[in-house]
Amino acid sequence: MHHLREPALEEVATFFIAADASKGGGLYRSAIVAQLAEVARRIENGVPPSLKTRVFSATADLAALAGWVSHDSGRYPAAQRYWSYGIYSASEAGQRDRGVEIVTRMSHQMIYFGRPQDALGLLGIAARKATRPAIRALVASQTGRVHAALGSAHEADRHLDEAGALLADGLGDDVPAWVDYFDAAEHAGARAVSARDLAALHRGRRTASIHFEDALRLHRPGFDRVKAMDCVGFAAELFDEGEPERAAAAAHEAFDSAARIDSTLITSRLNTLLHAARTYETAAVDDVRDRARDLAASRPATIAA
Repeated sequence: MHHLREPALEEVATFFIAADASKGGGLYRSAIVAQLAEVARRIENGVPPSLKTRVFSATADLAALAGWVSHDSGRYPAAQRYWSYGIYSASEAGQRDRGVEIVTRMSHQMIYFGRPQDALGLLGIAARKATRPAIRALVASQTGRVHAALGSAHEADRHLDEAGALLADGLGDDVPAWVDYFDAAEHAGARAVSARDLAALHRGRRTASIHFEDALRLHRPGFDRVKAMDCVGFAAELFDEGEPERAAAAAHEAFDSAARIDSTLITSRLNTLLHAARTYETAAVDDVRDRARDLAASRPATIAA
């Protein structure tokens, strides 16, 4: 029997996590899923007690990623299965907060499905189980975003401010690698889409573009997908805020970044941009629409704008 070697498994998970954040899920999905299937097969043959925590911890990372890249490739039922396996693996590793982080990914998918109440239910469970400051901040940020999608400005602001306060206080020196992506830039992105959603629901005029600018300023190297998403989101908000010239310039910059990434999440933001630009009839905006449509057509299919 071939035994699992936990350092090798950890290295594989680390490599794929970085590749996904940089290039999008579509390019690596098949390899990640195949690796997870092989790990699961070997786990069925037994894991030595001395290796159990590390093996299941790395397996949880790989399963969480397999779910995310499946979601990012438009394979939504598969994503749910992998995330469920990730929660099981985190439990076997004795890592409660790891399972909570995976639940936030599942809640993100519920937003995509247009089911914010279901997302809120998942996040309520997550909030009761979260212990680390980084996980509590992540859950609060995501919860604020869901309340914005539901049109509740007060609740959105309350949870977003809670996450902001936790970030300002510092998340400690022991932030695990699997939640290291959640930082001030990620939270600024959550504030941006919350402001966008509330404005669209006429719950007061919110200026989302300033939060997108904050996110773009704060993003660290290596997170190219989310940066491209925020670039496109920034351009869309400038259209919504009545600045078509700035929006067109920002859009072309965004397209250069988005063209290098294989992601339904990018497609989603491109569709939002097309919707925001619909009222403008100029040659510059026509060019933006043409490029956005071409890019969206070459990205994986998505179900939400």
